[in-house]
Amino acid sequence: MELYLQMKLKKLIEALDIHQSASCPEDFEVRGISCNSKQTRNDYLYVAIKGVNEDGHKFIPEAIARGARAIVIQEDRKDPARLQRLIKKAAAGVAFIAVKDTREALAGVAARFYGYPSLDMRVIGITGTNGKTTLSYLIEAIVKEAGLATAVLGTINYRFKNKIIPSRNTTPGPLELQSILSEIARRGIRYVIMEVSSHALDQNRTAGIDFYSAIFTNLTQDHLDYHKSLNNYFQAKSRLFKGLSCDALAVINNDDKYSRRLKGLTKAKTITYSMKGPAAVKAHSIRAGMDYTEFVISAGRHNINIRTRLIGAYNIYNILASVAWAINAGFEPKTIESALRRFTFVPGRLERVDGEGKFRIFIDYAHTPDALDNVIKSLKGLGKNRIIVVFGCGGERDKTKRPRMGRVATELADYAIITSDNPRSEDPGEIIRDIQKGVSKSNYCIIPDRLNAIAKSLSWAKPGDIVLIAGKGHENYQILKDKRIYFDDREAVRRCLKSMNC
Repeated sequence: MELYLQMKLKKLIEALDIHQSASCPEDFEVRGISCNSKQTRNDYLYVAIKGVNEDGHKFIPEAIARGARAIVIQEDRKDPARLQRLIKKAAAGVAFIAVKDTREALAGVAARFYGYPSLDMRVIGITGTNGKTTLSYLIEAIVKEAGLATAVLGTINYRFKNKIIPSRNTTPGPLELQSILSEIARRGIRYVIMEVSSHALDQNRTAGIDFYSAIFTNLTQDHLDYHKSLNNYFQAKSRLFKGLSCDALAVINNDDKYSRRLKGLTKAKTITYSMKGPAAVKAHSIRAGMDYTEFVISAGRHNINIRTRLIGAYNIYNILASVAWAINAGFEPKTIESALRRFTFVPGRLERVDGEGKFRIFIDYAHTPDALDNVIKSLKGLGKNRIIVVFGCGGERDKTKRPRMGRVATELADYAIITSDNPRSEDPGEIIRDIQKGVSKSNYCIIPDRLNAIAKSLSWAKPGDIVLIAGKGHENYQILKDKRIYFDDREAVRRCLKSMNC
């Protein structure tokens, strides 16, 4: 049940950097905040956001018609008279407030309206291209092993106290985010683990959150359809660390080439982790098999023996990050060791779906060149038989990574099947042709229908082979044009195995 909230307008907008305003004659109780005109109700504050596809300023009349009594707009230096025109068109008694950035304003008023819930908890922000989800599960396991309640907000779902909310975005918008944090705080949960996407940081969704700590995993090519360049992508990621206070903790992968820049941008206490060079937290004595990984972590005066069911070098990095955070957050080494030993898997992250022991099947979310490279190399290092990869690239996303994905798959795997992966409004054939541009070998075929591609990969597998089905991981849908169709790689594999009597 949602908590009923209200706040006087004048008190609420104290959170804003106001450039111009035209207040209504009397202050009033704001009963809700909205950035969607269709969700606006009586006595609401409506914040007009200029998005990628739509401009919320166009829907101000609808917001007012639905009951908004205060409107926040973005200052337009090219058209300074816009505010006065909007006021003239609006009904009497509606307050207009102009700010430099309405996205930042939305986050500010949302945090204030819900009482700044992050101040009552320890919020851990995790950012990076790869590893965020696995790391969030690992930290959750450590905190729970210590007997403490946790909440996780991430790519797979938002979950706390047996409540699971389907995830629409890795990081929710500021209104939903502050509402969820408010509910988490009311339930007495003090540890909140949050995946923080570059989009969320660029769009100020997390402004108004007091981060107790932040973790950086890595940065490789992704989302260039949005950020346009790797430098812009890095700048977005770095905002999480620039915003940390001197009392906060920054945990940084020292083996990533962006780590030095990042360390120079934060006021927080910095802890580094590494597999290759000097760092505060290091891994050594590594032994790996198809079903386990063993190694020792040195963290100051502590040596922690790790045995985990997670495999692959990139998962050693994820475990290092979780241990670096946990040790410096005051968790006992025995608690950490026990939590990681008991940890099983993350949905859709090198998740096993095995037949009768004839060959190995893994489902993985890898949908970037670096992630696909890491997962194939990890699997190659564990066996001597063939690796067959099924993969595709999403539509309406960074097109420049498509040929790189094709090159990685065909260079590293013994055989690749190129298929569809959420083509959205794009022609699947065109996406596949983009992938082919990076391929110089002949060890692949094209099967656009994903179910048929999976079936073919399994029919080709021989005893001892590894089949990797990459790109969708935990997702249980395919996006075709404007429709979301049910499709789960794990279920598809089981159906195919059953038909093959495997």
